[in-house]
Amino acid sequence: MGLLVSRVLRCRDSSLLEPQPEAIAGASYIPGSRKRKRNSLEELATSSNVHGPQNQGMYPHQVLNYIYWKRVKISSNDAYQNLFLDGHDSDIKIRALGKTWCLHKVFLCQSVYFANILKGTWRESHHGVINLIIKNEDIDTRSLHFVFGALYTDADLSITPLEVPQVLAAACLLRVDRVIQQCEGIMKETINRNTVCSYYLAAETYRLKAVKTRCFEWLLCNLMVHPSVALYKEVDLKLMYLLALSSDLLVMQKEIDVYTTLKIWMFLYLNPCWNGTMKQLLQHANNWLSTHMAYVDNISFLESEEGLIFQPVFKKLRFQHIICDLTSTTILEQDRLIPMAWLSPIYKQQWLTLLRTQEYGVIGPQVINEQELEECTMRCGTMIPKDGRYTWKWSVGRLGFPLRVTFTRQCVILRQRCQRCDGSACHNHIRNVIFRITLVCFDSNKRVTFRKTTGYKILTFEYKEEQIVMKLDSDVLTFPMCIFCNFLFVNLGNAENK
Repeated sequence: MGLLVSRVLRCRDSSLLEPQPEAIAGASYIPGSRKRKRNSLEELATSSNVHGPQNQGMYPHQVLNYIYWKRVKISSNDAYQNLFLDGHDSDIKIRALGKTWCLHKVFLCQSVYFANILKGTWRESHHGVINLIIKNEDIDTRSLHFVFGALYTDADLSITPLEVPQVLAAACLLRVDRVIQQCEGIMKETINRNTVCSYYLAAETYRLKAVKTRCFEWLLCNLMVHPSVALYKEVDLKLMYLLALSSDLLVMQKEIDVYTTLKIWMFLYLNPCWNGTMKQLLQHANNWLSTHMAYVDNISFLESEEGLIFQPVFKKLRFQHIICDLTSTTILEQDRLIPMAWLSPIYKQQWLTLLRTQEYGVIGPQVINEQELEECTMRCGTMIPKDGRYTWKWSVGRLGFPLRVTFTRQCVILRQRCQRCDGSACHNHIRNVIFRITLVCFDSNKRVTFRKTTGYKILTFEYKEEQIVMKLDSDVLTFPMCIFCNFLFVNLGNAENK
């Protein structure tokens, strides 16, 4: 009974609002009157027609006090079965999307949308039929039925995760806050590769900021760590642009692998009916691109009519970290996906950076500006399959200096390893590097169970010096574990980083 009281009291305040213009739906009314015999709802008061001529002088709070007095005397279970599902004693009909619902004004007032109509603000609101003209394609009869039904019970009705975006759209149209909150709670708890993109779009459309943030964070963590054909098919252009841009994208291997991810995503975008496994995907994408480019002369794929829409996404790649080794550069040249007009200035600038590094003994970055680092750092990562000691190196060719990374259950260590050079030029050479290390563990549902990061820091290395950059609590680590790094070896003032 207390729940019923609070819900109607909440309705009281919200119903005093004037109707707002709806971008996705409108309501029209069918004039007419019909005689009704006295029913069980009418027996709860002297007169059940609160919008009839005899009550037109009532103030809104008087109308809602009257509705409250009637509402609390009806059992929630009885209301849902007998009044909503069976339509007994209906005093208003709602028509939408080819279906008619026999409902009750007492319950519809909990929707701010209908409360504004039923309190008499809109002309002819006392008529018995309301036509809803719904233009939002996300709303269907099932989602409307769910929201109408939720008005007749204090319990949350059952809903599957895949139905949530449609129900949310209907609840936002009808302005039923309790259903909106239920959808938001379900979305937060059921983000996975089957729901994340639809949740993200719905959260963006209906301004659920917390849900949108969680979905984006899930994608940053899983796009490359747990790739999926089904997931890649769901990511649209705008969302992939934001993911490719972010320095928080957890990159497996190196920047060239971000390029590969974008290439296979583009293939699926243009070939949505393709069915196969992730193991087959890259080969099919390469074959398709090679066949397509066989009939194109003098331009890259992104300069073709079919490829133009993908240019903004691929421009977010950090080519300065791709062309620093021969294998990656060869892939770019053979694919002919990237315009040479994009690559030529980077080739030139990287060559000049190499000369400065060798001839002037450039120390490296000395100031951290995280806003500038967002588009400049080298992104890389690897998986630690099980407990043990692991050592590997991430190199940027001759543009920086190789770093040897050592992982143990107790700490992460970085060590400078001088690359080959003439004479003793690199001996005793002090170098700076900006870095950020992030450790992430996932459960079987691809959810992050552990995350730790150093944040961006500057380290100064002498020749062959090693430093502990992260200390770990072995009791909280689980395997497999992923380790991700962001590095910057040269000054941000250099053009190649922009």
